[in-house]
Amino acid sequence: MDLQQIRYFLVLAKELHFWKTAEQVYITQSSLSRKIQALEEEVGTKLFERNKRNVKLTDAGVFFKERWEQLLDEIDRTHQHTKNIGEGKSGRISISYPGSIAYVFLPSLLDKLANSLPKLKVELMEPVDISQEKLLLDYHIDLALSRDKIQNMGIITLPLFSESICLVVPEGHWMKEENFTSLEELKDEKFILSGLHHSTYFASLLRGMFHKYNFEPDIHIESDFGGMILNLVAKGLGISILPYSFKFAARANVRFISLPEEVRLFVNWRKNDNRAILKNVIELSKKVAADWDINENNLP
Repeated sequence: MDLQQIRYFLVLAKELHFWKTAEQVYITQSSLSRKIQALEEEVGTKLFERNKRNVKLTDAGVFFKERWEQLLDEIDRTHQHTKNIGEGKSGRISISYPGSIAYVFLPSLLDKLANSLPKLKVELMEPVDISQEKLLLDYHIDLALSRDKIQNMGIITLPLFSESICLVVPEGHWMKEENFTSLEELKDEKFILSGLHHSTYFASLLRGMFHKYNFEPDIHIESDFGGMILNLVAKGLGISILPYSFKFAARANVRFISLPEEVRLFVNWRKNDNRAILKNVIELSKKVAADWDINENNLP
């Protein structure tokens, strides 16, 4: 028994006419008769009652038809799903990301994925102080969107875009873009920052900035979540330093002042991961990055 025999049977079960069925499936009537007879011999029972005038299904034939219609539909869907996975149109992918891109780049990427790859299931992870390199190498994630370039022979890293680092102050704060000259002017301010003790790239960047301006910040509140930091700054509880992307978090009563430092976003993946779906997601990530090119000069 093969699927072609089953398809012939199902057409005949619908038409109940050997000549019409043979014409429809592009074989001779005698060939069709032999295939149906062989199928009945393999099943071990008659599937059709036939004489010179009529063809009709036996009770066994009715059951066989109903069952195989369901099975064949499942087989066809399985074949199509397998093809979609092979072409990178379907499947599952897990992505880690820094919180700062949750307001512009990541939603744009997910929108692009939903439109271009509607059958793809995306799992998101926002690690705080977990090595993206370890997450990739341990197969906990498939793709890492990170602020740092991962230095590992087993990982491929590609830069996507750069954006400014910004001082974030309450709307009524004395410091403004036009009178800002140096971060050192703010050494007596209370800061709300991500933990400087962390091993993340951004924490390292902040440590380097304060070292450059030769002062230790008075960290009044410590938080690793940018959305929370913005709320606290808006309440006047301190000032902060965040990537420019946070400007799109739609928080009122805060002002962003660009600093002379930039941070980049990289996409990282395992070198030995050659799945078509991963390649498609990477290409779409590059397109979204090129479209947005996030910086204060070409976004409102």
